[in-house]
Amino acid sequence: MESKFIAQAYSGDSSIWKYVLGIVLVTLGALVFSLPYNLIIANKVYQGVADAAKVEDLNYLYTLMDSNSSLFYMMLPFVGGLITLFLVVKKIHKQTLTSLTTSRVKIDYKRVFFSFFFWASMVLILFFVGYLINPQEIVWNFNAKNFAILFLLSIVLIPIQTSLEEYVFRGYLMQALGVSSKTKWFPLLVTSVIFGLLHYANPEVKELGYGIMVFYIGTGLLLGVMTLMDDGMELSLGFHAANNLITALLVTADWTAFQTAAIFKDISSPSLMMELVAMAVLYPFLIFVLSKKYKWSHWKEKLI
Repeated sequence: MESKFIAQAYSGDSSIWKYVLGIVLVTLGALVFSLPYNLIIANKVYQGVADAAKVEDLNYLYTLMDSNSSLFYMMLPFVGGLITLFLVVKKIHKQTLTSLTTSRVKIDYKRVFFSFFFWASMVLILFFVGYLINPQEIVWNFNAKNFAILFLLSIVLIPIQTSLEEYVFRGYLMQALGVSSKTKWFPLLVTSVIFGLLHYANPEVKELGYGIMVFYIGTGLLLGVMTLMDDGMELSLGFHAANNLITALLVTADWTAFQTAAIFKDISSPSLMMELVAMAVLYPFLIFVLSKKYKWSHWKEKLI
């Protein structure tokens, strides 16, 4: 059984060399939009405000400007990458955004919103259960002015960030590897591993150890399974946006990739507990709910 979603690549020019070119161009697009942030940091180094030996440390960079400014500049590369990707798909592959997103006639936004609100609910429940168990480890961090700015930045930029990651891994690369290998398990596995490895530079890896990589790769597998079983990216788009948006607005910590003016601050010692609970309990529950709601079948054929 051929994957309807992967087969969407054939609606345009699926030449492998064009996919390689596309990834190079998307990377360049992201790099161009990262220039403002890099120039600001370079200027601080030049003025002696910043230590050049430490600028590779994300936690250190957060000390050089306020969290909202940091979030804005850190999100800009994703804006450049997403714009470039859409241009690559349209101009080089002659493919529509719809066919990159789904095998359906049009993008099913009801699926996006269902996935978003369902997973947002799960994140909120997990957070408040943790708060009830260890209330002393969560402190009030709310500042009305800073949070208002954070909220406006987040609702615009974080969905762009998560959409770029989904369109690259669950869309562009999934289809590219699928048509080149004529398999489904290969793009599922490879995109999940690459997705996980690209989080290697996150501060969480330093604080939590390499075990967190299992969570990142596992999340990639979850999103890949959702995409292949549902023959579209709508569910993964909603999930990823909810996960990052709610986290950025709800709780921050001094050792995470997103250090924001969130409502709460986690002052506990870094722990993998939340990630383990998500993988062991919430991920299977999410797959169960989605499979029932959307009547998924032929698991072996669609995934292997």
